[in-house]
Amino acid sequence: MEGLKYQLKSVRRDKMCILTFLLPVVVGIVIHLLSGVNLQSISENRFGVWADHIDADTVDWLQTNGIVTQYETPDELQAAVNDPATQMIGVLQTGNTIQTFISGDELEMNHVIADTLPQIYENQAETLSITKTMIAAASDSDWLHSLLIVMTLAAAMFMGCTFNAMNIISEKEDGIEFINQVLPLTAESYIIQKTLLGFIGGTLSAIITALVCVRIEIEQVLPFLFIILLSAYISAFMGLFIGYFSDGLMAGIASIKVLMILFLAPPIFFYLTVPDGSILFRLSYLLPSSATFYGVMDLLNGQTKALFSSFMALFTHAVLWTIIYILLRKRSEQKQR
Repeated sequence: MEGLKYQLKSVRRDKMCILTFLLPVVVGIVIHLLSGVNLQSISENRFGVWADHIDADTVDWLQTNGIVTQYETPDELQAAVNDPATQMIGVLQTGNTIQTFISGDELEMNHVIADTLPQIYENQAETLSITKTMIAAASDSDWLHSLLIVMTLAAAMFMGCTFNAMNIISEKEDGIEFINQVLPLTAESYIIQKTLLGFIGGTLSAIITALVCVRIEIEQVLPFLFIILLSAYISAFMGLFIGYFSDGLMAGIASIKVLMILFLAPPIFFYLTVPDGSILFRLSYLLPSSATFYGVMDLLNGQTKALFSSFMALFTHAVLWTIIYILLRKRSEQKQR
């Protein structure tokens, strides 16, 4: 217990560990503040027109295709179009035709809309032989919000890796590792202390972040907590591996960054691009972060089809990496003797 207190004091002096702990919480607060924003409306077309110089029918037609804002003078309209924050398309009417103008720094989609809008307006009376099908959204929640939340929670769980890796590397550079070798500290006690250090940090960071930005039902609390605990435990052992193999601070930081990318990027890629029933999707469970990502995403979306697979994959990873690290420690001690 005294050893764990010392480890916590050491972490408290490490600014990188503190920032790693606070960053997911801050991002979670930002996501919570943005939860009321309709992200779909951000992508809506925005048109600016010169008031009293455009027909009411034309304004109504533009409103069916986006948001219309009327300005009293051409200068006000030009200023609004030139504002980079608006992504607005200016529309002027001459007789039965319209002209569009943009500032030039808009998205490519807005360039295409501005170029084709006059032709569409001219041919608006033509009947097109198409069939419209309305597909109802499966949920009122925005999937982008869920994606941001899962990424933030994964980063919070990963912070246990940073805790352990930076702590072990600091001990190497300060010479404390040699002191540990002569102290009556067994390999089991050392592993327990280091694992608890990252496990507690990762779990607390993930739980605080979840409390800030996630709303889950009562029946989802235990599965959600189970995913957090297993993920934080695995992350803590990843930190032990980085600390074991890293010779210096720069090597450790580089390893943490690479592992962070591997922890976040592949699950997002597989989730968005690979069918969930394919072999490649199943192989993605070889990464523990994939099981974490899929499990949390299913919980947020109210689905349970992949929860058992996520639980089994995380449990298998936890057992496997624990055994591998214990064998490495024992082998290292035998060489020192």
